[in-house]
Amino acid sequence: MRIDIISCVPKLLDSPFSHSILQRANDRSLSEVHVHDLREYSINKHGHIDDYAYGHGAGMVLMAEPIFNIINDLKKEREYQEVIYMTPDGEVFNQQIANHLSISCENIIILCGHYKGIDQRIRDEIVTREISIGDYVLSGGELAAAVVADAIIRLLPGVLGDETSALTDSFQDGLLAPPVYTRPADWKGKKVPDILLSGHESKIDEWRLEQSMERTQERRPDLWQKYLESHPEVTSKKKKGKKK
Repeated sequence: MRIDIISCVPKLLDSPFSHSILQRANDRSLSEVHVHDLREYSINKHGHIDDYAYGHGAGMVLMAEPIFNIINDLKKEREYQEVIYMTPDGEVFNQQIANHLSISCENIIILCGHYKGIDQRIRDEIVTREISIGDYVLSGGELAAAVVADAIIRLLPGVLGDETSALTDSFQDGLLAPPVYTRPADWKGKKVPDILLSGHESKIDEWRLEQSMERTQERRPDLWQKYLESHPEVTSKKKKGKKK
């Protein structure tokens, strides 16, 4: 997979892709992340890529022409399945979107907003998907772009050491992940649950599912409700349990 990120402050993205899993993915040629400086496509000698918004109000807007030109140049080299704009008013990013993008896309452009955003005509004519990472505002889309890229790349085959690891993450099955433990089995008098030391894989899986359900119900009632809606058998089991 190749991800091209367009930013007017590209140095903000130097660190996220130079360490850990993302760096290993790049070293193994499983993914490529290229960060492009929008200022290299300024349309005048002063390097301007933004201007005042029409109407009234404070804040600058990224101009359409520089964005159009850089995306047009990238599209001359390869086909892109998505041109994603990071914006607070986009659809809220979740694991299902990450799964879809990792499976269905080979090349992605991520456009980082800045200031008051980008000219609406770019959003109307070129952007194929608009994504937010939460109901808050950042100084720019760079950190959000790094979050999206990380969530996608770690799902690619061969990126994680254990291929099943991503499948047991929180949100993959609509639930939060269960608690996890490692050595020592007894740490300052606090012991690992006996079931995890039993060696009975089916019982351990059952325990983990129960823990995931309890944790989701307690911490994320919104997710729990969605889970119940898509798993009506869980509701019926709980009702039978109460009758007994």
